[in-house]
Amino acid sequence: MHSVLDVDNLRVGVPVSSHGIPFMGGSSPNFVEAVCGVSFQIAAGETYALVGESGSGKTTLALSIAGLAKAHSGSIKFEGQELSGFSKQEMMAYRRDMAFVFQDPIGSLSPRFSVKSLIVEPFKIHDLSDRDLDSEASRLLNLVGLTNDFADRYPHQLSGGQARRVGVARALALEPSLIIADEPTAGLDVSVQGEILNLMRDLQGRQGLAYLIITHNLPVVRHICDRLAIMYLGRIVEQGDGEVIFVKPAHPYTEALVHGIPQPDPDKRRELMSIEGEVPSLLNRPTGCEFHTRCKYVQDRCRIERPEEQQLTDGRTVQCHFPLIN
Repeated sequence: MHSVLDVDNLRVGVPVSSHGIPFMGGSSPNFVEAVCGVSFQIAAGETYALVGESGSGKTTLALSIAGLAKAHSGSIKFEGQELSGFSKQEMMAYRRDMAFVFQDPIGSLSPRFSVKSLIVEPFKIHDLSDRDLDSEASRLLNLVGLTNDFADRYPHQLSGGQARRVGVARALALEPSLIIADEPTAGLDVSVQGEILNLMRDLQGRQGLAYLIITHNLPVVRHICDRLAIMYLGRIVEQGDGEVIFVKPAHPYTEALVHGIPQPDPDKRRELMSIEGEVPSLLNRPTGCEFHTRCKYVQDRCRIERPEEQQLTDGRTVQCHFPLIN
C-alpha cells in the first residue's frame, strides 16, 4: 500500500514567555521544543496510534501535520506532497483529504447549529455547496448509524455517543484519505467506547481510511491499531507492530504504561506497575535519556548519554540503551 502520510525528522517549537508559561502576547516569546525529530509513516487503510502522557507532544504533532502549528524543521508529506511551510490558504486544498475528530464529543459541536448544518458545513467551507445537502446529510447520517430524524436535532439533544457519531460523520463528509482522531473515546462510557471503535473500524474497511489516533489510553487502541508509537517528551521512544509491543514492550516507559492497564484476572492485578515521578518540564529536560529520572532500570550511562534510535530484530524501533528485548 502507498504511504498516505510521511513524517520525517519533524521538530516543532512551542512559544513560551520568559517565565516559562505559554505565550499569550506582548514581547517576543522564547521557544521550547515540543516535538523532537519525530519520524513515522501511515499507509492507506492503516491505523497508527500515538500514545503518551499529557505533555508528551502528541497533540502538538497532530496540529503541525494539519498546518495549525508551525514546524521548525523536518518534512511532512501528505499523499506525496510536501506540506512543510505551506500557508493556511495553501493547506485548504489538502484539508479536504485530511479530517479531524476532536476530543470533546459535544463541546466540539457548535450549539447554535443543527446536526444537518454541522455535518454539511465542510461542503460550504470548501465551496461545494452546489451539492444536494439534504441528500449528503442523509448519506452521512446513515454511514455512522444514525437515522434522518437526527438531522434537526441540536448538540444538547445528543448523548455523548451520538455526538461522537456526528463528529465522525462531519469528518467523513469530503471522503478524506486520513482522519486524525484526538482521544476519540474521551468522555464516553466503556460500552459506548466499544461501539465507536467498532464503527471506526467498519468505516475503515468500507472506505479504505487511514487513521492517526492520538490518546493517553492504551486499552482503547489495542484492538484497533495496526502500529503503535509511544511518545515521551516530544520523542517517539518505541514504535512498531501494536500487538507485539503490547505483548513484550521494549522500552521501560512502554512497559510501565502497558503493565499499568487494569486486568480482569485477579492474579494480574497485583502486577500493576506505576511510573514514579512526574513528567519533566520541557524547559528543564533531563540530561542523557530523558526517561532516566523515572526508570527503574536506570544505569550510569542513561544519565549522561541520550540513546539513539535502534531497530530490533522484530522490526520495531526503540530509543533505549538497554531495551528489554533484543
